[in-house]
Amino acid sequence: MGQYLIRRLLQAIPLLILTSILMFLLIHAIPGGPDAVYDNPNLDPAGRQALRASFGLNDPLPVQYLKWIGNALHGNFGNSLYTSQPVSEVLTQRFPATLELFVTAFVLSLILTVLLGTLSAAHQGRSTDYTITTLAYFGISMPIFLLGLIMQDVFASTLNWLPPSGTATLGYTFSPFNAFLDHLMHLAMPMIVLAVTFTARWSRYLRTSMIDVSRQDYMRTGRAKGVAPGSLLLRHALRNAVIPLITIVAIDFGSVAGGAAITEGVFAWPGMGQLFIDSLNRRDYPVLLTALLLSAFFVIIFNLIADILYGVMDPRIRYA
Repeated sequence: MGQYLIRRLLQAIPLLILTSILMFLLIHAIPGGPDAVYDNPNLDPAGRQALRASFGLNDPLPVQYLKWIGNALHGNFGNSLYTSQPVSEVLTQRFPATLELFVTAFVLSLILTVLLGTLSAAHQGRSTDYTITTLAYFGISMPIFLLGLIMQDVFASTLNWLPPSGTATLGYTFSPFNAFLDHLMHLAMPMIVLAVTFTARWSRYLRTSMIDVSRQDYMRTGRAKGVAPGSLLLRHALRNAVIPLITIVAIDFGSVAGGAAITEGVFAWPGMGQLFIDSLNRRDYPVLLTALLLSAFFVIIFNLIADILYGVMDPRIRYA
């Protein structure tokens, strides 16, 4: 296992370098270029050249990339072209909000996925299966922004149960406990919207995998020996059925650095997704590039975690 982890980590290094090169080229290929950030009609050519020189934009692209990646390896990702803050500070301010939203949505999604996927597979071809399948297809086909708007209209505007957006109620002073409850109420709708999106897809994967596993020879043997159906389903079928699901979950959670842009935009959740959209509109290239690279890093890391979990869930898997 140790040698496998070292080999995978070493393989990730050239992959990250290649990814960073492609992202660097794509960012600079966006129409307008970095000049659009400070496109001031009152700025004379000499002032524009001075700004380009200060940002290092007069250097050839390979030189710009080498300077950027060299600074990035030392933790310096440059400064935001919009706020002049260090990019690391900008990301540090936004990442906790996205992590909170993703973790809570993932926990809720995993619970619902195991419950609904198992029930659907155990009652294949019956009304329970059809009902869960219909709900899953509804969640898959429903645009996430539309689901968010519907929930805002129902639970915030009509029923007045939950706040429509943000992370806290402004203009009020709460005790620590009430402030925590207020934050949970703000978190509820974006968390549910994101969880519905994940659960709808994951439950279909788990259902299919559970049905496939239930037809294996060792399951027939267990039934023939009189193993209780519940024990057979949960202790034997579910453990093997979640292996294909691990890959999908790892990829989705790997996107945590990029944030849930649409969900965060609808609910004004100040996370990485909203930061990415704002930075794209502002042509804030250092922030965009760092957010993309961070997202790629998380995808690689969580796929490595998924590989490790395969061996945990199925001892027959060996790492060479």
